[in-house]
Amino acid sequence: MTERLDARRPDAPTLPGQYQPGEVEQRRYEHWVAAGHFRASAESDKPPFTIVIPPPNVTGSLHMGHALDHTVQDALVRRKRMQGYEALWLPGMDHAGIATQNVVERRLAGQGLSRHDLGREQFVERVWQWKAESGGAILGQMRRLGDSVDWDRERFTMDEGLSRAVQTIFKKLYDDGLIYRANRIINWCPRCLTALSDIEVEHTDDDGELVSIRYSDEVVVATTRAETMLGDTAVAVHPDDERYQHLIGTEVELPLTGRRIPIVADAHVDPSFGTGMVKVTPAHDPNDFEIGQRHDLPALTVMDERGVITVPGPFEGLDRFEARPAIVAALREQGRIVSEKRPYVHAVGHCSRCRTTVEPRLSLQWFVNTSPLAKAAGDAVRDGRVRIEPAELAKRYFAWVDNMHDWCISRQLWWGHRIPVWYGPDGEVVCVGPDEQPPAGEGWRQDEDVLDTWFSSALWPFSTLGWPEQTPDLAKFYPTSVLVTGYDILFFWVARMMMFGLYAMDGRQPFDVVALHGMVRDQFGKKMSKSFGNVVDPLDWIDRFGADATRFTLARGGNPGQDVPVSEEWCQGSRNFCNKLWNATRFALMNGAHTDGPLPAAEQLSTVDRWILSRLAHVTAEVDEQFEAYEFAKVCDLLYHFAWDDVCDWYVELTKPVLAEGGAAAEATRRVLGHVLDQLLRLLHPIIPFVTEELWIALTGGETVMRAAWPAADRTLVDDAAEAEVGTVQRVVTEIRRFRSDQGLRPTQRVAARLDGLAAAGIAAHEPLIRSLVRLDPAGDGFQASATLAMPGEVSVALDTRGSIDVAAERARLTKDRAAAEKEAAQARAKLDNPAFVGKAPEPVVAKIRDRLAVAEADLVRIDAALEALSS
Repeated sequence: MTERLDARRPDAPTLPGQYQPGEVEQRRYEHWVAAGHFRASAESDKPPFTIVIPPPNVTGSLHMGHALDHTVQDALVRRKRMQGYEALWLPGMDHAGIATQNVVERRLAGQGLSRHDLGREQFVERVWQWKAESGGAILGQMRRLGDSVDWDRERFTMDEGLSRAVQTIFKKLYDDGLIYRANRIINWCPRCLTALSDIEVEHTDDDGELVSIRYSDEVVVATTRAETMLGDTAVAVHPDDERYQHLIGTEVELPLTGRRIPIVADAHVDPSFGTGMVKVTPAHDPNDFEIGQRHDLPALTVMDERGVITVPGPFEGLDRFEARPAIVAALREQGRIVSEKRPYVHAVGHCSRCRTTVEPRLSLQWFVNTSPLAKAAGDAVRDGRVRIEPAELAKRYFAWVDNMHDWCISRQLWWGHRIPVWYGPDGEVVCVGPDEQPPAGEGWRQDEDVLDTWFSSALWPFSTLGWPEQTPDLAKFYPTSVLVTGYDILFFWVARMMMFGLYAMDGRQPFDVVALHGMVRDQFGKKMSKSFGNVVDPLDWIDRFGADATRFTLARGGNPGQDVPVSEEWCQGSRNFCNKLWNATRFALMNGAHTDGPLPAAEQLSTVDRWILSRLAHVTAEVDEQFEAYEFAKVCDLLYHFAWDDVCDWYVELTKPVLAEGGAAAEATRRVLGHVLDQLLRLLHPIIPFVTEELWIALTGGETVMRAAWPAADRTLVDDAAEAEVGTVQRVVTEIRRFRSDQGLRPTQRVAARLDGLAAAGIAAHEPLIRSLVRLDPAGDGFQASATLAMPGEVSVALDTRGSIDVAAERARLTKDRAAAEKEAAQARAKLDNPAFVGKAPEPVVAKIRDRLAVAEADLVRIDAALEALSS
C-alpha cells in the first residue's frame, strides 16, 4: 500500500511493519488479567450473561476440540461484555476420577508400589500432591488461546464448596427415594476394576467369532462369547414362534456343566435371527438380565472382577479370552459345534481410558432413578424453557431422555467423592448430609465406592455459583445463559445437568440455550486420530501462526451442529487475514485516519465514503443476526469479505487519490476511514481478540476494545444510490483488470484508453479514479484502439495496446489455455450426458460437474474474445 508519512497525526503511534503475534499475545493477555477486564460482579446492575466452562479433565491438555469449544464461548462472552452485559465466564476443572487415578497409579508402579501399599488415605494425599505439582496444565494453555474467563472464580469438582454440593444433592435424592442400591448389569473394566458410565465406553467394530452350539437335538444357540455359557440359566424363544411351542416349559441340559436349564418364552427374542433361540446369561448380559428378571431366573456370576473364570472345573482360573477357545475346543470334542464364523465383525465396548474390552457384569452398585428426572429434562425443552441449537438436534436429545435407563453412579475407585453412606453392624444404612455427623461406634463403616465423575459435573452450572447456599452469585447468574458443547456429549453431560439442575433449583433450568457444535476433523473430513497421523496440536498452530489465526480458522468452520474441517493451509490464510488488517490499519494511521469527533454530514462525504458506511451498516446488522443464531462460520465469512474485499481491496484503494490530493475531502475521508476501521475491529474482536486489541488502541487511543461499545447498525447510513454507483465503478475496474491480465499486461504498465458512456452510467465523476486504479492514460494524438471492451450499461473502453504486448506470444498462450478449457468442458459434458452417471452419482457430485462445465464455457468465451481482440 502506498503510504504518506507526512500525513500522520502527531499523536498517532507507529505500528511495526509486520504483525508478530508472539510479541503481542502474552503482553496483552497479562494486561487484561491485571486490569480486571475478565471479572464479573454479582453487585452489578447490568443484565447478566453467564457461561460456565465445560470443565476439562485435570489430566488433560488443550486439543482441537477444546480450542473450538473455547473459541466459541469466548466470542459469545466478549461480545456480551461489549453489549453492556455483566458477563461471567466461569472456569474450572473436573477431577476425572478414573483418568487421574490411573496417572498416579502408573507413577507408583514406576516406584514398585501400588495404591494398596499406601492405603486409601495416603493414596488420596498423593493424588492431591500430583494435582498441585502437575495437574491443570490446560489452564495455562487456555490463557494462550485468549480465554477471557474470570480466573478469580476458578473451581474444581473436588474443592470444598463443590464437595458440599455433591453431598447435599446425594442426601436429597436419597431421602426422596431417587437413589438406591441394587444388583444390576453394569459396564465393568477388568483393568481399572470399576464400573463405567456409558460415555466411558467406546464401541468399535472388532473381528471376533460367532459360534453356534448344539445344546440338544432341537436346541441350537449362537454366541460371540462362548465363555459366558457357563453361566446360562435358560434358553429363550419367542412366544409366537410355532417351531418351538412344544419346547416351552421343558428343560435342556447345559453342555460341559451337567446342569439342566428351562426353555422360556420371551418377546425380546428375534425369531428371524439365527435359529430363533438365544442363550440366557443374566449375570453377564444386560438383555439377558431383563429376561431373567421377567422369568425369575437365577443369575450366576462365572467371572471375577478381573475377568477370570471362577466356575469349578477345567476352566477355573483361565482369563476370559483364554477360556473362550478352550470352551469351544471342549464343545468341538463333544461334537456340539454346529458352525464357526471367523472373522465375525461386531460392536465391542472398550474402556475409554485403557482400551480394555468392557465386561457386562452383575454388580451391587448405587443408581439414580432417572424416570422423573428425565421427564422433567424433556419437558424443559418441549415447553421452551431451554432451546437447543441447532433445533434439529432436539430429536436426538428426546430420543435419549425419553428412553433413559437408571444411572449407575458408583465407581470402585479411591479418587473422587466418596459415597456418604454408612453401614452399621446390624445392617443399618445411614445417608449423611454435609452438616450431619456420621454414625460413631464399633462396626460402622463408610461405603468404599466413590461417585461417578459425571455426578459432580452434573451440578456444575449451579454448584460453581455457591449452591446449596443462596449466594449473590447464584441469584445474579443462574440460570446460565448458554451451554456451548459438542453434540457428542449431548446425551451424557447435557442431559445430566438438565436433570440435576431442574431438580435442585425447583424447576429452573440450568441454561437457556444449548449451542451444539460438531467435532473438529481434518481437511478431508476424517476424524483426527493418532493412528491416522492427522492429529493437530492447537498449541503448535498458536506458536507458528498465532492464537488469532487459530481461533479464526476454527470459528470459520463452526456451523451449528456440524463437524469442523481444518487444515494448516486454512490457518495460514487466517494469519494472512490478520496481517491484512494490520497493514490496512498501519496505512490508515500513516495517512492521518482518526476517530475524533462525529462523522461529517452525508453531504460533506464523497460517494465512496457514503458507500463504505452503507456497507458497514449492512454488515453490522448481518453479523448481529448470525451471532444470535450461533452461526459463527457466517459471522467470520461476513467479516472476512467485508474487511478483505470492501475495506482493503476497494475502499483503501479508492481513497488513495483523495488522500494524496489533501484538502477537505481528504479530511472527511480520514474520519470515515478511522470510523470504519474502529467499527470493524470491534466486530472482529470476539473472534480475534489480540490483533484487534493492538490495532484498536493504536487507532483510537482507547484503553481496551474489550470494553468498547458493540457496534449498532446505523440504518441512517444506508445509501442504496452510493452502493449502486460504486458497484458500477467496481464492475468497470474489474473488467479492465481482467482484460489486462488476459492480455499479459504487467500490473504497472500504463495503457492509453478512451472511456465512453461514463456520464450515462452516472460515474463520470469517477473517471480519474478509474484511470488511477487500472493504469490508463488519456487517449492522445495517434491513439488507435486495438481493443474495445463492452461494460455494464452504456460504458465502453477503447484501449491502444500496440507495442504493449508480444502478440505472437500472447496468442500462443491463449491458444494453449483454450485447448485446456475445451478439454475440461468436453470431459464435463461427457459425464453429464451419461444417464448412468447422472442417475447414480450423489447430487453434490453432479452439481460440481455442472459448475466445472459452466466455468470452462465461460473461460472459452473470454479466451475467444481475447483472441479476437489480438486479431483486430
